[in-house]
Amino acid sequence: MKSFLLVFLGGGIGSVLRYFVSKTLNDYFQHFFLGTFLVNIVGCLLIGIILGLSLKENLLSQGQTLLLTTGFCGGFTTFSTFALEKHSLLRSGELLHFSFYTIASIVVGVAAVAGGLWLAKML
Repeated sequence: MKSFLLVFLGGGIGSVLRYFVSKTLNDYFQHFFLGTFLVNIVGCLLIGIILGLSLKENLLSQGQTLLLTTGFCGGFTTFSTFALEKHSLLRSGELLHFSFYTIASIVVGVAAVAGGLWLAKML
């Protein structure tokens, strides 16, 4: 039961923060959803750092890792909004923006996870 509460708490905090960032930044560019992009990339970086720290001499407990990764990062990042935004770009015929945003999100996201793991290793 404690695990469910940790995920619930972390997910709620992450979701509210994601909503704030998306509402603040998504209208900044016409064909690039900056808020969604940033929360997904920052979430990738954070999950790399958190998992790296949890593996490094058990610096984080299992509960802390669950709260921060599955809870916070799971609530903070969003694949469904990412997919919806891609769909809207396709519907409006913005193939170049669709391609750029999709490729950039995947490449930068994977690099952010790797960077987070590397940073945790260096700490």
